[in-house]
Amino acid sequence: MADCIFCKIAAKDVPAPIVYENADVVAFKDLNPRAPLHVLVIPRRHVERLSELDDEALAGKLTLAAAKVAKDAGHGDNFRLVVNNGAGAGQSVFHVHFHVLGGRLFSWPPG
Repeated sequence: MADCIFCKIAAKDVPAPIVYENADVVAFKDLNPRAPLHVLVIPRRHVERLSELDDEALAGKLTLAAAKVAKDAGHGDNFRLVVNNGAGAGQSVFHVHFHVLGGRLFSWPPG
């Protein structure tokens, strides 16, 4: 999608601190981190929200990439994975993305 910032990051048209990538997935540091580790994991292909992701293989690749990012950052045993689906859930960029958070204690419920 031409106006999607995450598509532009995936295409490397917009610079971002990329920590992991493969043919299907890109992971980069969040510009407004909420934890010592805060990385966004996105599919290269544009999908607006998790509820529209109909590719099981891609969903698995996103999840495995998130776990790898946490492990590579030294937080493989303790991290949180967050996906906001829709504006009412806090999604502000409409390109599905997983937040990988680690490096501090998290409370429950998240709020």
